[in-house]
Amino acid sequence: MTAGFFELVLDGQSLTIAQVVRVAQAAPGTLHLRLDDAAQARVRRAQAAVEQIIAQEQVVYGITTGFGAFKNIFISPEQTTQLQRNILMSHAVGVGAPFPTNVVRAMMLIRANTLALGHSGVRPQVIEFLLRLLERGVHPVVPRQGSLGASGDLAPLAHVSLVLIGLGEAEVQGEILPGAAALARVGLAPLTLQAKEGLALTNGTGLMAALGCLAVAEAENAARVADIAGCLSLEALHGTTRAFDARIHAARPHPRQVECAARLRELLTGSEFTRDRPGVLGEDRQPAPSADFVPPHRHTPVDPQDAYTLRCIPQVHGACEDAIKYARWVVEIELNSATDNPLIFVDEASGAVDVISGGNFHGEPLAIAFDYLGLALTELGNMSERRLSRLLDADSNGHVLPPFLTADGGLNSGFMLVQYTAAALCSENKALVHPASADTIPTSANVEDHVSNGPIAGRQARRILRNLETILAMELLAASQGIDFRRQVLGPDTRLGQGTAPVYELVRTQVPFVTTDVVMYPLIETARQLVISGAVVASTLN
Repeated sequence: MTAGFFELVLDGQSLTIAQVVRVAQAAPGTLHLRLDDAAQARVRRAQAAVEQIIAQEQVVYGITTGFGAFKNIFISPEQTTQLQRNILMSHAVGVGAPFPTNVVRAMMLIRANTLALGHSGVRPQVIEFLLRLLERGVHPVVPRQGSLGASGDLAPLAHVSLVLIGLGEAEVQGEILPGAAALARVGLAPLTLQAKEGLALTNGTGLMAALGCLAVAEAENAARVADIAGCLSLEALHGTTRAFDARIHAARPHPRQVECAARLRELLTGSEFTRDRPGVLGEDRQPAPSADFVPPHRHTPVDPQDAYTLRCIPQVHGACEDAIKYARWVVEIELNSATDNPLIFVDEASGAVDVISGGNFHGEPLAIAFDYLGLALTELGNMSERRLSRLLDADSNGHVLPPFLTADGGLNSGFMLVQYTAAALCSENKALVHPASADTIPTSANVEDHVSNGPIAGRQARRILRNLETILAMELLAASQGIDFRRQVLGPDTRLGQGTAPVYELVRTQVPFVTTDVVMYPLIETARQLVISGAVVASTLN
């Protein structure tokens, strides 16, 4: 394959979060997606079982019956095709702004992989159709609201599936078109769905799993940035690394706490900005001032320990990392799971068919994981905002830094209002972190009497993430400003840690030292782009 071209073979059993993210972000013409041969065989066996059920007029939910509360209504063989079309039309009830393209693409890939397990009873061409849409850049318009995350993501998946039959709307080449026109634009004709196919396309956790894949990847990046920002703030605040000593964390061996402390030690290796001198607690390297800023009094620290948001980074960030790891574990299982209903099982040796109604569509595992994830991300934001506040508050930081990180306070407000916005985002996160999975409202005439609200939990977690990324960007800006002021005292050649130095340099290539008041929001956005692009983390790995 040419450089930048990505080939993926779906087998229903080995899809990864990284692969979903890669496909979700891919441009048309850069992918080749196909169904594994063994998966095709499984899919065909289940399809043949559905045809047998229809021919024998067996009573099987969703194949020869209606849906939900209409589960007791028999559907004749002549009506099965209309039944599958009807479920897409009647279930496409989503409202609100549409999901971004990457979420929709992730949904489509995950649904195709689920169907590839061979328990859903669809034809291989249904799966192949989804893959062709991804390759050619046809993206159904999917409203954000309407799924309860039980009976799966019915409304969002119905909006995706409408385009397969030439209905609904889709974005192609930046233009929103009716479903049939969108297909025609890329040389495809609408499908006519057969028995079970409409139900299989809509009944599952595709949206929740898509939100989870993207949230996990984004959260892992944000967590690493939080570690880095915390270290840069510690250096700007003249903190100590003593609290990251491996012996402390071995004495309370929570794995993620131990790992976080090790990362912090590595990031700060070689730093001359901390108040660490082997064997002499509280002493410090203090060269003569070299530029304009001189603190109100000489700072000779006697404190043996820092504030919690510096000293307890491993304990708090490590606990948050546990939540991210848990979300990854849940999502990776979900990606390769059959989540529709009923499921078809065909004995390979005897050919015996068993169709079992169950509840694999229920999003509770994902919903709880997303609520947990949102809580962890909120805490990372709380920690970052408090460090930011300490960078700006001269009384809190012992006058290591000038008030609000400006040399001419009064005429200039410096970074004062940056903390206001960070505080507002933290407060918003605290409202968003209410667990969606704690709520439930029965549906379908009380047949579907408990729901997970997983899509709400997933959307909330990603909204918290967006706020967290901005808070971290603000902390990086303020910490870099603080480093510049400390260099005026310590000297221009004073070394940062081996991991924080390249991050400081990265920030400074995009955002200069702020000498007098300027319009701040473009600087915040520039730093935010460095965070979300992965550039901050990548700079520490070079």
